[in-house]
Amino acid sequence: MTKGWTWLNEPATWTAEGDTLTVTTDPETDFWRTTHYGFVRDSGHILGATLEVDFTLTATFAGDYREQYDQAGIAIRVDEENWIKSGIELVDGQQQISAVVTRGFSDWSVAPVAQPDTVTIKADRSGDTVTITYGLDGAEPTTLLRLAYLPPAGKVLAGVMAASPTGRGFPTTFTNVELAPRG
Repeated sequence: MTKGWTWLNEPATWTAEGDTLTVTTDPETDFWRTTHYGFVRDSGHILGATLEVDFTLTATFAGDYREQYDQAGIAIRVDEENWIKSGIELVDGQQQISAVVTRGFSDWSVAPVAQPDTVTIKADRSGDTVTITYGLDGAEPTTLLRLAYLPPAGKVLAGVMAASPTGRGFPTTFTNVELAPRG
């Protein structure tokens, strides 16, 4: 699953065995730019591959979310000012399906989900568009979460992500991770 992939901000603790990747986030890690909070954070963990073509990225994951804003899912990154992350985030004690789209400034959307055991997130990049869908507890990722713009030219890093903005770190297990280039 991770052969040939590289880390952006490699965590201190992670293992990859067969089709399973387990990541324990480092404390106080995040991806965020300016909006509302006024700070810039670029310290979250992404394990991914670099592509210059359209692609579909899918990952199933389960986390032991413990503290406010603990998060895991997928990420697509052009650079530190242009990226998307989507997955589960713990907000006020509730797991929320979330998406953050950043084009100079971050925007954030969340919706509550009923404490799923696993989540599958799918991002389909086609030109300047990224379509994000999800499924809970083994369901196919067919529920639309977000349709977002991402600059179409150049390389992107696409893969799995996790972070603990306010917490001490937590473990997440990723399975069924697929990155399928097109074109």
